[in-house]
Amino acid sequence: MKRHVYLAMKGLEEARGIFLKVWHGKRTLPEEINVEDSLGRVTSEPVFAKVSAPSFHSAAMDGIAVKAEETYGATEKTPKTLRIGDSALWIDTGRALPEGYNAVIMVEKLHQLDERTVEILSPAYPWQNIRKVGEDIVATQLLLPQNHVVRSCDMGALATAGVFKIMVRKRPRVIIIPTGTELVHRRDITDPARLKKDQIIESNSITLSGLVREAHGEPCVFDITPDNEKDILDALLKALDSNPDLVIINAGSSAGSKDYTADIVAQVGEVLVHGVAMMPGKPTILGVIKEKPVIGIPGYTVSAIMAFEQFARPLLFGLQCLTEPKGICVPVKPSRDIPSKLGTEEFIRVNIGKVGDRLIATPLPRSAGSVTTFTRAEGIIRIPPFSEGVSQDETVDAELLVSDEELMNTVVVIGSHDITIDILADEIRQNTARNIRISSGNVGSLGGLMAIRKGLCHLAGSHLLDTQTGEYNASYIRQYLKGIRVSLFRLVLRQQGLVIQKNNPKGIKGFMDLTRDDISFVNRQAGSGTRILFDYNLARHGIIPESIKGYAHEEFTHMSVAVDVLSGAADCGMAIYAAAKALGLGFIPMHEEQYDLVIPTAILHDPNIEAVIDTIRSRRFRDRVASLGGYDPARSGDLLIEIGP
Repeated sequence: MKRHVYLAMKGLEEARGIFLKVWHGKRTLPEEINVEDSLGRVTSEPVFAKVSAPSFHSAAMDGIAVKAEETYGATEKTPKTLRIGDSALWIDTGRALPEGYNAVIMVEKLHQLDERTVEILSPAYPWQNIRKVGEDIVATQLLLPQNHVVRSCDMGALATAGVFKIMVRKRPRVIIIPTGTELVHRRDITDPARLKKDQIIESNSITLSGLVREAHGEPCVFDITPDNEKDILDALLKALDSNPDLVIINAGSSAGSKDYTADIVAQVGEVLVHGVAMMPGKPTILGVIKEKPVIGIPGYTVSAIMAFEQFARPLLFGLQCLTEPKGICVPVKPSRDIPSKLGTEEFIRVNIGKVGDRLIATPLPRSAGSVTTFTRAEGIIRIPPFSEGVSQDETVDAELLVSDEELMNTVVVIGSHDITIDILADEIRQNTARNIRISSGNVGSLGGLMAIRKGLCHLAGSHLLDTQTGEYNASYIRQYLKGIRVSLFRLVLRQQGLVIQKNNPKGIKGFMDLTRDDISFVNRQAGSGTRILFDYNLARHGIIPESIKGYAHEEFTHMSVAVDVLSGAADCGMAIYAAAKALGLGFIPMHEEQYDLVIPTAILHDPNIEAVIDTIRSRRFRDRVASLGGYDPARSGDLLIEIGP
């Protein structure tokens, strides 16, 4: 068993330079295709017209064809009369000009005296209102140069010029080899809910195939290869024998004892780079075998996407003489500090929304395996390797993953996590004509109030209990949002309690059991409403935090707490009933609490905010929330109180 250590890890730009230099100037081979199939393809040679267009003199207007010299002298005072069939002929747009005629007078300029006679008030000049032979295209002229991306208008021009087939560069063929003994192909799964504990649905090949197609390549996915050095080598050699333009080996690129990719590439070719100073995507392998590029892409989905974007994508565009599209960057202000590891270039997925006149970026979880951080993200902040992070007081660039317009219709919600915010995010798109997005950041209730104070969000989710009065939220708003007038709207009442493992194998009955040596706990982060409620209950029972194993183990969402319990990382945690129900866990109810939305009064008439309030007042939203269990949405959307000057 040997492990790879990244002793010679390269910086991102250095690694890109080393890898792409090998194939600089190399192109895919040409192939002939039908013009109707050429959209988006790249010409491999210049294309010349075979016929002229028009190929005959034709009328550019509806009217009469005339001999221009016979119309000279016509004026309003001395009009001329022309006889149809003799000195003039009726003609429609696009029809061939009759022999001997050299001008067209448009019908609007005619005064018809009878069926056979018309009067003109001005003369025509030669070739007036006529499309001459070759006016648009002349036979043999250059239509498209080489290395031109064919557009729909180009396709029409080619057909018009008598060109029905063209030579284009082949789309790069990319072979994807998924590896991993734990992987199961989706075709072999009859019931996803009955997967074995050590089985994982193989999905990266779908993502990578989509990325290949977006880069105008053609993916070919091999069968899943188990974590066996010989099997992976055999699959790689089979791939290389099929003359691909790129081979991607997915997973097995890291430093584990069963990560064979680097050794295999070194056996039959050359490893150019193993390990790139980027996050996600550090365990990337860049190599060459039999003059073919090979990339060992990490198994975590986000790492796989980032490695592809940085190395495979520019290669595929380059092989086709395509210019790699550059993303649009906008200045954003982070909603909280974003620390980063010095020496590593980091790509932070963020939600982005416009609050006032600023674009606010809320960081999403950084897990390399969390593909939903990409599906939810509106942008990416790139933190350079010489930086230790970005503070919320800085303005930085974010590369957009959505259109500018979508940012204008993004409602930024920062504060306490609740599953009903996800329901709101879906329902608001169902019930409104505009494409409104909900961008949510889970920083706890107090964090949400601070975001309101700093102008970093449109609204905050809060469930802060005043342990002296039993009142929710109002006293905290008065304390932390002085000078700001806000409106407090009810979202839901919800059940908080202890999430426990199914069938309660540890026999947990209440808070006092948390002090037992055989019980491990998972907590919510400081400043969250759940943490305040939990600490309040500890004080009521005379329990000191230090006596609870796992008190310092913090998660930022109710679902994260439930997942920790489900996985066995903890025996129990404080969360809402809906989270326990969603994962089939046990639950000991402790409190019904009030979860509200805090909205600055000044923006209540903003159309997007009105849409939020209308949505949470709707019957459909309330019914969906009630079906989750542990919620009472009867007063969703009620204005409880306005607080402030």
